[in-house]
Amino acid sequence: MLRFLIALTCVLSMANSADSVTVVELKDGALTAPTAQPKLVLSEAEWRKRLAPEAFAVLRASGTERPFCGGLLSNKKPGYYVCGGCALPLFASAAKFESGTGWPSFNREVYKGNVERISDNSHGMERVEIRCARCGGHLGHVFNDGPAPTGERHCLNSAALTFVALPPKADAPGDAPAK
Repeated sequence: MLRFLIALTCVLSMANSADSVTVVELKDGALTAPTAQPKLVLSEAEWRKRLAPEAFAVLRASGTERPFCGGLLSNKKPGYYVCGGCALPLFASAAKFESGTGWPSFNREVYKGNVERISDNSHGMERVEIRCARCGGHLGHVFNDGPAPTGERHCLNSAALTFVALPPKADAPGDAPAK
């Protein structure tokens, strides 16, 4: 009987872990400690109500916006880039760099648990798709041609993101302290 209860506990634990994710949040301009949270699951109709058409096309239908057209491409303000579907913090301004590709590019996530990586063999290419870990929204792709220290280029769609500016005199992770 004890073995059965242990096995049942393990099965229930695995089932629950598929419905939750350990992530960091953005609270009062700072990242929180990692916590387990439920995944955000909505119907297609609920997503359509929640998102603008362009954001829906990217986040829910894995679309790609045209290069050099995204509203966040030239943004240089300090802050965080959060998921346009669920507001999970994904990237900090300190990790953003100019890649010349026409899409906002970052060399690292704010927390690896906030971004899922999925093998993508569509369009005759081998790539790694990146998705929001909480809502599953398509963000873009990650490539191994970025700058140090990671060597990665997270190539994102502006339509999949919302920018949250830091209050004046606050520093994004990795930024030099204000003087």
